[in-house]
Amino acid sequence: MTPKNETQGPPIECKNLWKIYGLRDKEALAAIQAEGLDKDEVRDRFGCAVGVVNATFNVNQGEIFCVMGLSGSGKSTLVRHINRLIEPTAGQVLIEGVDIGKAGSEALRRLRSEKIGMVFQHMALLPHRNVRENAAFALELREVGRKERLEKAEKALEMVGLDGWETYYPDELSGGMQQRVGLARAIAADPDILLMDEPFSALDPLIRRQLQDQFIELSQMMQKTTIFITHDLDEAIRLGNRIAIMNNGELVQIGTPEDIVTQPADDYVADFVAGISRLHLVFAPTIMHPSVVFRSKHPDAEVENCPTASPDADLNHLIDIMVETEERFIRIIEENKCVGVVTRGSLLRAIQGKETS
Repeated sequence: MTPKNETQGPPIECKNLWKIYGLRDKEALAAIQAEGLDKDEVRDRFGCAVGVVNATFNVNQGEIFCVMGLSGSGKSTLVRHINRLIEPTAGQVLIEGVDIGKAGSEALRRLRSEKIGMVFQHMALLPHRNVRENAAFALELREVGRKERLEKAEKALEMVGLDGWETYYPDELSGGMQQRVGLARAIAADPDILLMDEPFSALDPLIRRQLQDQFIELSQMMQKTTIFITHDLDEAIRLGNRIAIMNNGELVQIGTPEDIVTQPADDYVADFVAGISRLHLVFAPTIMHPSVVFRSKHPDAEVENCPTASPDADLNHLIDIMVETEERFIRIIEENKCVGVVTRGSLLRAIQGKETS
């Protein structure tokens, strides 16, 4: 990998990525592109399975990019391309502008050991090694000296709340604690990029939420670029700066949690978001009437003395303001200027899922 500099591309970039499993994968891809075959037709004609369909996206520095979908949608297949555990049928994966498909074995080894850390659902902790030694294992593979690697492991364990547990063994830990050891192992290696494949999905809901909260704190502190795989939309919304939704190997929509909830790309996405609470996901600019438009439609409305809110106010906050003040309007102020007005009607419609703008 080349040294990081301002001219390099985003930390992660995928371009027209395809994965087709089978001996006739190249034939199948050509037929898909020429004839528009679906997955069943590819299976019947070529004996191939389509895993990823023409995926193009990038992940920004420090971003948590959640990829979600049902089982078999291709999300785990997609993430394993990022560190080249899987070779693509076509397309490119670039890490900081470098095409990893062209990397030799030594460069690929450095990429996996130094640049990218991976956290799986099943941690595969070494049962004969204690918590400290497990957390230091990636550094040991990198041939970091024993004293230095154990010090880094202890610091990582402290960050995930496991200080005091260093000498215990995996079979003496709960499932949530084992998951923390796996996260500490990735953190101790200090990679620029984290790939997390459903790391919390096997845990009880309360422990899962605690680990999500802890991961959010760690992510904000460490600013790691993260791809987080999940089948749980609630988890994706809690964690993700952006969410990519997959269906049958295809990325059907990429957007912020608010984009996904308020503007689903198709019926598949709409079904996913149907039961999601909008209170902390939809913000004032999405539901407000722009100031000029509001004035033209309501020239006699008296809003100058109405309560105000900032553009980052969510539905929950706007409801609180309107209930507490019993006013019909809320002015949205940005840089000391009224940029829009939220009415009682637009707020109620937003709760129903019918945004104004």
